[in-house]
Amino acid sequence: QVQLIESGGGLVQAGGSLRLSCAASGRTFSTYAMGWFRLAPGKAREFVAAISRSGGITYYTDSVKGRFTISRDNAKNTVNLQMNSLKPEDTAVYHCAAQQSVVALTATRYDYWGQGTQVTVSS
Repeated sequence: QVQLIESGGGLVQAGGSLRLSCAASGRTFSTYAMGWFRLAPGKAREFVAAISRSGGITYYTDSVKGRFTISRDNAKNTVNLQMNSLKPEDTAVYHCAAQQSVVALTATRYDYWGQGTQVTVSS
């Protein structure tokens, strides 16, 4: 089992940047593929980015490609989401998630979730 705690959210102007971090408990972090999802008011949960267990494979939803970068540090049990050129439509609660299988893009594949961190982008 793994516990996830996100941090790094906040209020930023359009065009700005934020770096989200997700800290995982336990000694087996490297056996988990990780993902970031977001939930905005009135919208369905949306896949944002995912990274494989080794960090060698990454996926992004089209709307964030070229602006967001997912990375992980297995020695520090962390996964990060660097968000640049933020837009008001990026406003949401961002959750990290973990699962012990190959990297996945669908929320139902993930077994463990953090509580989320709020990202608000003003226009």
